Amino acid sequence: MRLRLDPFIIALLVAAVVASFVPATGSVLDVLKHASLVAIGLLFFLYGARLSTAETIAGLKHWRLHAAILSTTFVAFPLLGLGTQVLEPGLLTPGLANGVLLLCLVPSTVQSCVVYTRMARGNVAGAVVSASLSNLIGVFLTPALVALLMTSDAHVDAGAVVRIVLQLFVPFVLGQLLRPFIGEFMTRHDARLTVYDRSSIVLVVFVAFSEGADADIWSTLSVWDVLAVACVCAVLLAIAMGWTVLLGRVLGFARADRVPLLFCGCNKSLASGLPIASVLFAGPDVALIVLPLMLYHQMQIITGAVVAGRLARKAS
Repeated sequence: MRLRLDPFIIALLVAAVVASFVPATGSVLDVLKHASLVAIGLLFFLYGARLSTAETIAGLKHWRLHAAILSTTFVAFPLLGLGTQVLEPGLLTPGLANGVLLLCLVPSTVQSCVVYTRMARGNVAGAVVSASLSNLIGVFLTPALVALLMTSDAHVDAGAVVRIVLQLFVPFVLGQLLRPFIGEFMTRHDARLTVYDRSSIVLVVFVAFSEGADADIWSTLSVWDVLAVACVCAVLLAIAMGWTVLLGRVLGFARADRVPLLFCGCNKSLASGLPIASVLFAGPDVALIVLPLMLYHQMQIITGAVVAGRLARKAS
């Protein structure tokens, strides 16, 4: 089977590389920072506007599925992240070790979880509700976990939480409230809106890596450092996938529910993680801290496509 590279992955890599060698600086960087804040706010507004109320009500009935996914995201993963801290400084630099821990604290993705669950013929309504709940809860719980586990490295106070809520939660709720009026428009232009979704995340990546390059933080990293953190991310993904498969069997879930547990349980959101990191971690260090999340995101997209395709063939 030939594996096609997702254009989104290529765009993210290009944005990171270009920003590392030709970063935006000065007033241009300031303008792009403000633009990225607006773009992410609109992104979460669109997430809210797309979420079907009927699907939500149907999906809420599967409370055991949601409990399994949320406990994996916000309990099992943070514990796993704490375990990786023993790799500092032998394998991971302090900045990258922080990034791996942050990766383990952010919520699940929405779009890719739903797409892969649909491809694999699983419980789509359950995936929609679980992934959305994960992001809504993550707006509050991720900063709390960061404050608890990363107190010396992050700036978590009431102001930071308020900024995250205003940037992510409020637009999402507003989108839900306006869905009766704009839902049809969302459905009709879903393909174009997906392009906007991805472009927003590419912009945030470009801004973060521009800040890092402008402060010359890449001079502190070697090729070995990047390879080491990539290996750690790959191991984390393998453990997470194995855990969700085992948990689904232990809990006696039907195949339809094991599919969203697999994808929602092992995926981590770049769309939520980047803005949360930019608020909680000051200055150019954000680029280093989000690097593990970016690498993990690429791996989960590629692996998810392969696994979803195989599950679909088995179900047919």
